Amino acid sequence: MAKHPVPKKKVSKSRRDIRRAAVSTLTAPTLIKCANCGAMIPPHTVCDSCGYYAGKKVLEIRA
Repeated sequence: MAKHPVPKKKVSKSRRDIRRAAVSTLTAPTLIKCANCGAMIPPHTVCDSCGYYAGKKVLEIRA
């Protein structure tokens, strides 16, 4: 019969919970200021407010 790995010592509830919590921590989304209008936008995306991307007008924003 094949032996399978088993824990050498019991893991405390605190250590177990700390390990589990480390995976599920949420981080705030990264936002940058639009160089054209100053609105906060995710990096590498077209600005929803003014339609600029990397200093060039790429979208026509309708009012």
